[in-house]
Amino acid sequence: TEIAKPAARGPGIMDVPAASHASHPALERTADFSARDRHHNGTSFGSPLDNRYVFDTFVEGTSNRVALAAAKAIAENGPQSVRFNPLFVHANVGLGKTHLLQAIANAATRRADQPRVVYLTAEYFMWRFATAIRDNQALDFKENLRGIDILIIDDMQFLQGKSIQQEFCHLLNALIDSARQVIVAADRPAFELESLDARVRSRLSGGVAIEMVSPDFDMRKEILTTRVDALKVEDPSFLIDEKVVDTIARRVIGSGRDLEGAFNQIAFRHAVGQPLSADHLDDLLNSLTRTNGEKRIRIEDILKFVSRHYNVTRTDILSARRTRTIVRPRQIAMYLAKTMTPRSLPEIGRRFGGRDHTTVLHAVRKIEGERAKDEKLGEELDLIRRMIEE
Repeated sequence: TEIAKPAARGPGIMDVPAASHASHPALERTADFSARDRHHNGTSFGSPLDNRYVFDTFVEGTSNRVALAAAKAIAENGPQSVRFNPLFVHANVGLGKTHLLQAIANAATRRADQPRVVYLTAEYFMWRFATAIRDNQALDFKENLRGIDILIIDDMQFLQGKSIQQEFCHLLNALIDSARQVIVAADRPAFELESLDARVRSRLSGGVAIEMVSPDFDMRKEILTTRVDALKVEDPSFLIDEKVVDTIARRVIGSGRDLEGAFNQIAFRHAVGQPLSADHLDDLLNSLTRTNGEKRIRIEDILKFVSRHYNVTRTDILSARRTRTIVRPRQIAMYLAKTMTPRSLPEIGRRFGGRDHTTVLHAVRKIEGERAKDEKLGEELDLIRRMIEE
């Protein structure tokens, strides 16, 4: 089967065009191996790095401050930072994970000790591994990876295939056991990556896990202000009222990518000589808030609120106990997981203590049937749903 090479990752959302960076010998190696190693392999090894993804252009706020501090410690402190190992960063889409990971790679390759750094998306890792097997170079592939100092893997949720996951697990163990730094990012916590091998999830959970959440108002305003200042450098005629910036920051409450979309609409209208009127701006923001206003519900959120409402523990719900005081909340949690998340029945079953999908289906049908006949239960479910969605 022909293996398609994944496309290079394009610019991300929270990027602010950086000032041009002088050429640096370490960057010539593009995050990977020395010139000798690259000559041996015939090509540079990792996914391409974007020179705009540096710490200076990463907008800091309360939602990402801890992740940024850990990232800088790893990039700047070298071997002293292995206490953050592995570092696992998780966040919803558009919140700056890729920017942060590439900033680590770009900063680390500038260090005086010139560590061997590899930045890979999970998709690119799979492609390289499959290509190495096809070309009978799997052993070289493994040896090259085990010889690096810092491994950075992005979009871990896309790592598929039993043999590839087994190799990644071996690589993870080898690097961590030899005090090499590993940084991984995904769109959800490690324990929610159901498609990953349990050993990989366990290893990722054993390090430092940091969540990046949606930016608050002050951070959203700073992102927009930085974009405005950058555009003014390119086009001094660009003007935008500060009240408009405040309005966008207040109304577009999703990710930085949503803010970028709103700003790009305004910038485009300015470029073609048709600036947005107040009414058109309001229409634009209404469409953006309708599209992006829904909160991503996690099974973990459902377990937290259901256990709190029924005064049982999360452990009780996931256990094998069959008492009514436990079974009832468990069935309600399963029902809410099916109706409030995109998870499949087998996925929900795995998250509820490894239960079979038929158990989940029985719970969903039971609660659906009782809700239709019991008005009080319906009100109870609506209350829990509102608490989860807030």
